Amino acid sequence: METKKVARAVILVAIAVALSPFFIPVGISKCFPAQHMVNVLSAVMLGPAYAVAIATIAGIIRNMMGLGTLLAFPGGMIGALLAGLVYRASKNIYLAGLGEVIGTGILGSLASVWIVAPILMGKAMALATLMIAFSVSTLGGTIIAIIALHLLRKGGIWEP
Repeated sequence: METKKVARAVILVAIAVALSPFFIPVGISKCFPAQHMVNVLSAVMLGPAYAVAIATIAGIIRNMMGLGTLLAFPGGMIGALLAGLVYRASKNIYLAGLGEVIGTGILGSLASVWIVAPILMGKAMALATLMIAFSVSTLGGTIIAIIALHLLRKGGIWEP
């Protein structure tokens, strides 16, 4: 079973990286709806630890390729963790999606504005601007993920 989880994790990292040219530029940040889709898929199908690992690895690869920013880490990892923890507790994909939206849109943007941007990037960010951008990005990705989970279930690829 662990081999299947690792294989799925590799595929989800590849999807996040392959879709990384599609982003929403907001000041010094780049918002990636595909990453949020992957966060929800990985949180539900693999659990919180895998979801955080996938978000981290995808963020590292995107940054190495010059396609991301350091804001990828709080923006992706916090939402992935919260989505995974909420799904583990509730077994509800909609609540997992809400966890992603709150984790990224609110908590991720707060961490980005208060810690990552000023300390690691030496830049200031407007909280309202980043919170709106992160929330729109994560909401779009979350909706796509929920649709994908329904299709994966119907296709027999994923069982809740």
